[in-house]
Formats: sequence, structure tokens, C-alpha cells
Amino acid sequence: MPGLMLLDTPSLYYRAFYGVPESVTAPDGMPVNAIRGLIDMIATLVRQHSPAELVACMDADWRPAFRVTAIPTYKAHRVAPDGGEETPDTLAPQVPVIERVLDAAGVARVGVPGYEADDVMGTLAVRASGAVDIVTGDRDMFQLVDDSRPIRILYTAKGVKNLQLVDEAAVAARYGVPGRSYADFATLRGDPSDGLPGVPGVGEKTAATLITRFGSLEALVRALDEGGDLTAGQRAKLDAARDYLRVAPDVVRVARDVPIPDTDLALPAKPRDPEALADLAERYGLGGPLGRLSEAIAQTSHG
Repeated sequence: MPGLMLLDTPSLYYRAFYGVPESVTAPDGMPVNAIRGLIDMIATLVRQHSPAELVACMDADWRPAFRVTAIPTYKAHRVAPDGGEETPDTLAPQVPVIERVLDAAGVARVGVPGYEADDVMGTLAVRASGAVDIVTGDRDMFQLVDDSRPIRILYTAKGVKNLQLVDEAAVAARYGVPGRSYADFATLRGDPSDGLPGVPGVGEKTAATLITRFGSLEALVRALDEGGDLTAGQRAKLDAARDYLRVAPDVVRVARDVPIPDTDLALPAKPRDPEALADLAERYGLGGPLGRLSEAIAQTSHG
């Protein structure tokens, strides 16, 4: 049973937004599909996994300066004309409501200026003294998997009711590298969805082979410098990508030293602000989902 459950909140509310029809609206006609979907996801997770602690991790900065400075293309294709993140028009107004709902319900919500939700999850995961489950649809988080802790990923690719459990064996089976090497493997392979070019000409199989053979990206670059066991083709591709390989690890690697403020992470026994929660339920038509969430939390905290 997990001691700590970390929610990749942006990943979950995007999933809810695209999974629940926009025809689901508040009494005033505002779409609330992401809000309702997220609340129901959290209720399901609490009911099925009974975490002692629950944290909704947020993007206080979806495109941190330290990553953009290293690789200017990082998430560049998602920048809106105003410089913010390109967010669907009907999702943007729902995010502040999600934050108010979480706060009124008493679910810990953590976002730290200058960092993404991934970094908050990475820091809380490595700090935890017990078992950790990270709920996300983002493969980047596979780098945190650690059977010895244990830190596992509950991967939402097929939905919250059909979670895929990702541990070290699952990462090895799927990518051919141990979980702790996933960030090095992803650096070589690249990720177009995040604007990370990778090493041109090095695909998933070659990346896995190189990381498995040398053990780490650092050791691979050392082999490149010292004339190690690389084919002429591999050497040429890696040589051409030296500038990228110097800066990319700090972009791909999740931060584990985020200055997180003191926060009570415990699953609340009851809502922090029942009056505010009732107001939100009425204004946005959230009575059903909030009822299910309250019930799931009450069952878990009394269970």
C-alpha cells in the first residue's frame, strides 16, 4: 500500500479535458469537463489505492528558464503568442477552479516557482521514507522508478481505471534499459513532444544498446573521448551532437532538489473548507464528483 501518492496534475487534467465531453458544463454554461474528470480520477485513485499521503503536483512554471537556456527548442512549439503555454480556450479557465477545489477539499497542492510538476514529484519521491506511487501519463517520469525504495509509476495511458504499473522490470522489458538509466536513454533518443532533438540518427534501439553497453551517458561520452568501442557511424553521430549531449542531461533529468515549502501531505480526514467546497459545488455543478471524492477520502481515512 503506498504511503505517498503523487499526482501529475497537469497530465491528469489534460487527460480529463480530452476524455470528458465539453458539453459537461456548469449551470452558467462554462465547460467543467476537466474539473469533473479530474475530481473523479482522484476519487478513483483514493478508493483503489488508499494512500496515507496525497499531493497534487502543479506546474508553477511549465517551461523553466534553466531548461530553455540549455535547449532553446524546449517546448518551444507550445508557446502561445502571448508567451504563455498554448492551452485550449475552454481548459484555461478551469485550471484556477481546479486549484480552488483542491484547496477547499484539503488535498495538498504543491507548485514551486521556476519548476515543473515533474521536478516537484522527483523531489518529493526521493525524499519520501516509504513507498511512493506517481500517477502520470508522462514517460519522462519512468526515470524515477526504483524497486529498492519502492517508487513506482501508475501510468495512465489506458485511463485511471486501467492503470499500468511501471516498475524497473517494466522499464527494462519495454525499453531494454534499467529504470535508473531511462533519462540517459531518453536524452539520446530525444522527444519531439518536448522539443528535444536527441542525437540525429540514433533511434530507440541504438540508444538502448549504447546505454546498456556503457552503463550511462557519462560513460558513453567518455568512451567517445577516449576512443572506446564504438562503430565509425556511432562515433560520427555522437561527435556531431557533442554540444547537445553537454547540455541535454540537465533538461531531461527531473530535478530532485526543489525547495518545497513545508506542507502537510496527509490525506485529509475531512474537507479543509466545507463552506467553500459547497459554494464551488453549487456554482460549477460539481455536487456528484465532490460527493464521490468526499466519500472515497472518508472511507480511506477511516479504513
